Amino acid sequence: MSDTADRYRKLAGQMEDRIAAVSGDQWDHDSPCEGWTARDVVRHVVDTSGMFLSFIGESVPADAPSVDADPLGAYRAATGAVQAALDDPARAGQEFDGMTGRTTFEQSVGQFGCGDLVIHQWDLARATGQDERLDPDEVRQMHAGLQHAGDMIRSPGVFGPAIEPAPDADEQTRFLNFVGRRV
Repeated sequence: MSDTADRYRKLAGQMEDRIAAVSGDQWDHDSPCEGWTARDVVRHVVDTSGMFLSFIGESVPADAPSVDADPLGAYRAATGAVQAALDDPARAGQEFDGMTGRTTFEQSVGQFGCGDLVIHQWDLARATGQDERLDPDEVRQMHAGLQHAGDMIRSPGVFGPAIEPAPDADEQTRFLNFVGRRV
């Protein structure tokens, strides 16, 4: 298995734990993503998983529950399908033309899908009153990678404008402010 497959497994598990901790009445709580509820954060991660799978001619299983009916079940089905593709070297190495040029499924999930899991863990935690701490190594890696991504990360539907962090802000706060999150 690749480092990306292992990293995705770890991050998907962390996000799953956060989803499992959401109580029924918290699904409609506002998230830090403007116009999104806690349920919408999970819907985005499920939809994004489907988008990545579509790049290699695959999809989330047709019998997967909807996010409205079963957010955790929908999430497990979507991330399980991504994980299965990452665990298969032929599927993981399948190439396609992405937003940044020719890439592989594994590279795309490693660069964007894993990042989504890190950032949206925080969004869901904030929306539902959970522990908001993120893996410091992931925060460091994501922040460094995104600083080199240029204006692409500020396009509509990606990240909002960066927020100037307080001079004494910790590393996680600096990262979250960089991706437009108010902490």
